[in-house]
Amino acid sequence: MHLKKSFERLTALMPQIDGIKAQELGNAISNKLSDMNAERRTLIKSVIEQVTTFGKLSIPEMAPHVAVLNRFLDKHGRDIGSKNYTDNTKRFNDLLADYNSSAEVKAAVAALQLVILFDHLAALNTEFDNLYMQRNNENSTVETVDSRAIRQETDKALTAFFDTFEIFSAEFDDLDYQTPANELNEFISHYKIQLKARTTRRHQGQDVHTEAPIVTPA
Repeated sequence: MHLKKSFERLTALMPQIDGIKAQELGNAISNKLSDMNAERRTLIKSVIEQVTTFGKLSIPEMAPHVAVLNRFLDKHGRDIGSKNYTDNTKRFNDLLADYNSSAEVKAAVAALQLVILFDHLAALNTEFDNLYMQRNNENSTVETVDSRAIRQETDKALTAFFDTFEIFSAEFDDLDYQTPANELNEFISHYKIQLKARTTRRHQGQDVHTEAPIVTPA
């Protein structure tokens, strides 16, 4: 249908587009790591604040537990979670290992109703460490690309393809351009609807960068 060259110019850009996808996935992981690191700090600050609050209360049976946790927090540093990723993870690992190995600390944590915070911190720290290693492994294989330039080039190739389609459909009446045109319109409409839905989810605060690719309609 005289569209082969125009279409080949478009498909030749697919490896570069794949490079954008890989790069944006890495950016999405970096954003998630930043959020998780901030949450680790929020959790330990909540523990510190809870211990401080119980220390101000005149409840005699709580005093020994407060003393245990103050020593525990002083040992691991109350600035824990405020440094770089590697330092934060190591210090949280040490803190959690100390917590798990000390019956006295565990009893104090339970008495001050902090178990849920420690449990969540342990799960979050493990998830952070795994995601951090994943990002580092992927970054070592992902080539930095100029996404803006690639998008501009893709837009030009796509526009040229549609222009060619329109020109030849008017010139060659004996060929059926209407059927593929209808299929293309259906294909584009499907993607527009899915992209609009994804944009709505992003505006609602959902992480859409790691979602599965949009499925091509059957």
